[in-house]
Amino acid sequence: MRSVVVGFTGFSTLVLLTIGLNTTSVQAREDASKPEFYTARVKPIFDTNCARCHGGINHRGGLNIDTREALLKGGHTGPAIVPGDSSKSLLLTLIRHEGPSSDPKDMPPNKPKLSDADIQTVTDWVKAGAIMPAATPK
Repeated sequence: MRSVVVGFTGFSTLVLLTIGLNTTSVQAREDASKPEFYTARVKPIFDTNCARCHGGINHRGGLNIDTREALLKGGHTGPAIVPGDSSKSLLLTLIRHEGPSSDPKDMPPNKPKLSDADIQTVTDWVKAGAIMPAATPK
C-alpha cells in the first residue's frame, strides 16, 4: 500500500482528490432529506407534470403543491403525502397509476405515467420526510 501512495504524482493525487470531492458533493445533492433535494430533483418533476393543475392559483381537486403545508393538507380526498410513509401517500399512489379501479385518478391525467426514475425520486423524497424549503411570505 505504501509503495502505491509514494508512487502517485502530484497530478494523480489531485485527480483522486477531485474525484473524492465530486463524490461528496453528489452525495450531498442526493440526500433526499435536504431541502436542496426537493429544489433540484422533485420540484422540476412537479413543475413539468403537476403545476399546471395544482400550482400557483390552480388547485384542481383542492390540491396545491406549492408548499409542504398544502401537500400535508391535501385536496378534497385528504392529505397528498404522509412524510416518511410512501405507502400511505396518495400522491405516490396516483403517480404510480395504482388508484382504485372504480376511480383511479391517474396522475398526470390523460398523459403517460411518469418515468420510473421520476417516481422513485418523489418516493425517496416522501420517505425522507418530504422536506421543502421554507415558504416565503407574500
